[in-house]
Amino acid sequence: MDTIASLFSFITTPVSWVIVQFHSVYGKIFGPDTGWAWGLSIVSLVILIRICLIPLFVKQIKATRAMQTLQPEMKKIQERYKSDKQRQSEEMMKLYKETGTNPLSSCLPILAQSPFFFALYHVLNGIATGKTIGVIDDQLLASARKAHIFGAPLAAKFTDSSDKVAALGATLTDVRVVTAIMIVLMSASQFYTQRQLMTKNVDTTVKTPFMQQQKMLMYVFPVMFAVFGINFPVGVLVYWLTTNVWTMGQQMYVIHNNPTPGSKAQAAYLERLTKHVTHHGKTRRRSERTIIKAIVTKGRDRNEFERKFINALNKAGLAAQADGTVVQSDNAAAAQTVAEDGTPTTGAAPKRQQPKRQSKSQRQSGGTKPADSGSPTSLSKSGEPEDAKPEAAAKKTTSQPGSGARSKAQSGQRKGPQRPKSPSKK
Repeated sequence: MDTIASLFSFITTPVSWVIVQFHSVYGKIFGPDTGWAWGLSIVSLVILIRICLIPLFVKQIKATRAMQTLQPEMKKIQERYKSDKQRQSEEMMKLYKETGTNPLSSCLPILAQSPFFFALYHVLNGIATGKTIGVIDDQLLASARKAHIFGAPLAAKFTDSSDKVAALGATLTDVRVVTAIMIVLMSASQFYTQRQLMTKNVDTTVKTPFMQQQKMLMYVFPVMFAVFGINFPVGVLVYWLTTNVWTMGQQMYVIHNNPTPGSKAQAAYLERLTKHVTHHGKTRRRSERTIIKAIVTKGRDRNEFERKFINALNKAGLAAQADGTVVQSDNAAAAQTVAEDGTPTTGAAPKRQQPKRQSKSQRQSGGTKPADSGSPTSLSKSGEPEDAKPEAAAKKTTSQPGSGARSKAQSGQRKGPQRPKSPSKK
């Protein structure tokens, strides 16, 4: 750990300076040697770091969703180039380049937070060993060693011996009880964060290996925190527990207001948005307009929840616009709706009627109109005007029997030219 700490020594001084500044503020309220002053200084450091990491968190969300949409294509590439790993990697990189995604973007907040974590661990480890680090001088060092959180010193660990804990002015029982509770809370918050992501904010229409990986991490991460937590000082446990609680709350906010398309969270969000928009007749927040704009842009590619949302607006006499706004529809009956298969339908436009098919005798008779000739769907055999039809009929009646013209079939006779009867013998 000393080697890792030395690699991040360049950030140790800034971290210790931030802690000292917060301690000077909280020390005036709770006292400079209290655990509240030093504990709240660490919590404030976490909040400051996480606020600075919000832009990276937004990129992480976009990268994670982009990776989720690419999972079907990635699976096809893996199956196509099963035996050629090099070609598989090349096709994967090509897919990332074409779509503008980066698998490492989902790890940016963790990677950016790691230097602060190791710097804080180095500072607290120095307090435990009685060494001044960064801007923490001998006076601040003595004050930090006196600070206890619920009876446990900031620099104490679960694995410390009773003599070492006694040197910090505490008992081994207090230290192990406090650290055990904090480790359990830390692991539970991590498990709940991953479970919330898997059960509410995952597209249920696509089954990919990515979901299996997330499900595995849901159980692996809490175990890792429990194993490594027994070697962390109390101050680092405070830092990590605060980070997990912040992540959990931040994710709950994102799931509630900007869920993944196709997830259960999106179904619940669109249901709330439908009630809100139909009640007020318009969108009132920018985030709502952004969501509606994305749904309208998808067109036929909308999922089941998005089609239900559009149909609910149309039934209420509202129409979603391309810019994300919602306006009153002039004719609610003519409002566009979307079928379950994604095909848009219009209530005002009548269905096109197909012409009735004529029988063979009607086609041979020159397009004689059926009994319901008044119907607009009846068609004549030829596209001749009405005035020309009488003349054509007259020509047919004056034609000679032997001219080869086809006569109209009479009742009880065969169609076509008739065979002459043979003369009777007397």
